Amino acid sequence: MEKSRDHKKSSAKKGQDTLPTQSETTPPPLRVNRTRTGIHAKPTPSPEAELDEAVLYFNRELSHLQFNIRVLEQALDTSHPLLNRLMFLLIFSSNLDEFFEIRVAGLKHQLALGRDDTGADGLTPKQVLDEIARITHEQIERQYQILNDVLLPALEEQNIRFRRRTQWTDAQNEWVRDYFEEEVMPVISPIGLDPSHPFPRLVNKSLNFIVELEGQDAFGREGGLAILPAPRSLPRLIRLPEALAEEGYADYLFLSSMIHAHAQEVFPGMKVHGCYQFRLTRNADLAVDPEEVSDLASALRGELLARRYGDGVRLEVADNCPDDLAAFLLKQFELEEQDLYRVNGPVNLIRMMALIGDMDRPDLLYRPFTAGIPKELRFEGSLFDTIRQGDVLLHHPFQSFAPIEDLLREAARDSDVLAIKQTLYRTGADSPIVGALVDAARNGKEVTVVIELRARFDEADNLALASRLQEAGAIVIYGVMAYKTHAKMVHIVRREKGELRYYVHLGTGNYHSKTAKLYTDYSLLTANETLCEDVHRVFQQLSGMGKPRNIDILLHAPFVLHERLVEMINREAKFAEKDKKSHLIIKCNSLTEPRLIRALYRASRAGVKCDLIIRGMCCLRPGVPGISDNIAVRSIIGRFLEHTRVFYFHNDGKPEVWASSADFMERNMFHRVETCFPILDKKLAQRVRKDLETYLVDNCQSWLLREDGSYQKQEPDDAAPISAQETLLYAYAAKP
Repeated sequence: MEKSRDHKKSSAKKGQDTLPTQSETTPPPLRVNRTRTGIHAKPTPSPEAELDEAVLYFNRELSHLQFNIRVLEQALDTSHPLLNRLMFLLIFSSNLDEFFEIRVAGLKHQLALGRDDTGADGLTPKQVLDEIARITHEQIERQYQILNDVLLPALEEQNIRFRRRTQWTDAQNEWVRDYFEEEVMPVISPIGLDPSHPFPRLVNKSLNFIVELEGQDAFGREGGLAILPAPRSLPRLIRLPEALAEEGYADYLFLSSMIHAHAQEVFPGMKVHGCYQFRLTRNADLAVDPEEVSDLASALRGELLARRYGDGVRLEVADNCPDDLAAFLLKQFELEEQDLYRVNGPVNLIRMMALIGDMDRPDLLYRPFTAGIPKELRFEGSLFDTIRQGDVLLHHPFQSFAPIEDLLREAARDSDVLAIKQTLYRTGADSPIVGALVDAARNGKEVTVVIELRARFDEADNLALASRLQEAGAIVIYGVMAYKTHAKMVHIVRREKGELRYYVHLGTGNYHSKTAKLYTDYSLLTANETLCEDVHRVFQQLSGMGKPRNIDILLHAPFVLHERLVEMINREAKFAEKDKKSHLIIKCNSLTEPRLIRALYRASRAGVKCDLIIRGMCCLRPGVPGISDNIAVRSIIGRFLEHTRVFYFHNDGKPEVWASSADFMERNMFHRVETCFPILDKKLAQRVRKDLETYLVDNCQSWLLREDGSYQKQEPDDAAPISAQETLLYAYAAKP
């Protein structure tokens, strides 16, 4: 590459440092976002339209992107504490990483194979990718504007600062030089680009620098370009010692700023003309062909290694990177111009999350709370005695997850317990649940654990859990090859008065004690004989072979769940057609499966009031006259991640409430093992319905999906503000 170029220099000074200088012109005010999902260009269908017409469906990937944008919006919501607003902005980065690693990578793979298939929305992969690029470029620019113009100034007002190189004092410069020499130089590995050093394979999402050099090195090689990977073992955010910070301030530096400041020392005797951050996002989806794999665990270990070096899907560069260097990087990674994202700040924002853990500022974070314990569990006796007396329902995180862990610990040491069976999907490497199962196996119990090794981005942890359980003597099963085991079940066999008795836990969320403090989920503890027998039969299906067994009241995928849900929606439609009262409430994470959507359209046409609480993806188009004008779709985004899947059907005055591990998605209905269980106790069912109604009146954290594909945030205006999550926290958490 030539040493003398006509670089694009307009933003060179602004982006040379990790953090930009203040813009010379005042940016336009940031407003609540109204990005649509890509359907706005389609005409409004007639009331007589066929229910499979593409105009009635939002695109799944664009709807997924919409959810990420709603997360970003929380960074502007001053009802959240300041550090939590920063956290939402960083979660947006993390979500986008996964979106590109999996969703965008999948679309690019379809194009590479020459597939031009369309979904229910009628958009081709190329059309979707173009729309993703348009929206994402806008939103990433907006994200950095929020960071630079809103959050960083607000943090500085709270004496938390990120110092640019131009702001370092002489003493700080000296400390940085010592830190660089002692901590960075020993582990940094520059790579010159020449015939014997071709462009290196860089790890997915790693921070790197492309460096322009002039001069000759010790071997007489002419300078040109070099790649400087930032050491992954070092923190990206470093706090200055208090003695070097201005009194009362917490001052932070970025590792990237230190590398910029001392890039010359990495290449002694050479002249560094430029040093520019970049970051490559790769395809991270695992490709395991069930027909070609005889050992799933071994196959996954190989794929996990390959995940770090999949095909490139996105290139982020500092906004001061010259055009020709950006073009050079795009060529190396076989990417197009729309895959390039210039950013006005650090290219790896998610690493700023370290600040939240480092700061001792409870005044800038959500107030802590103690999860509640139902009164029937506040005693010193056996949990088995309590569950035998009646079902127990817990609503996490407002109510504690500890009783589930306590139940397994008690079962592990109870001499009357003979066997424990459990599914594990996302559990955590240091899970108390796994510890209890290990103890149970060592105590001579028959412990069978169905571990889903393919839980995305938790595969390595699950492989380690499987080994730990096997070493303890537990039977470990990896489920059914073509179907992920996503159901959340525990089945305990106990001998009581000479007879065997079953106890069961069923949940909508994972057996993960940390996420149980952050995700909303339901847990049911029951000794109901029919339900327990059904769970027993599902475990037998998973561990053995044979035709589906007769299961009485539990709905399970991939066998009957989809069919029964359609039947229950159709049942409400039939009541409406007979002028009987009808109503359904569906709360889940995603609604994308076309046949379920068509059933909801038919119910709306019949006059059924359909209240849908869909946190993330929603492919259903509400508010279309004559088709979906009886359907309201809202998304709740707040302190806790809404994760409950729960369904209410009026059923002509004989209401049914169901909770499930499954979303209304094709993969959950047809390609996973899922359970959907009834809340049989009438008081508990009424309680769940009341919870649902609380979400329906939320006017603080609720977003309504509009007919044009945009989401409109609900505001209290003159009404009393109602936050569903705060209301449930007050209702269920322990009182001070």
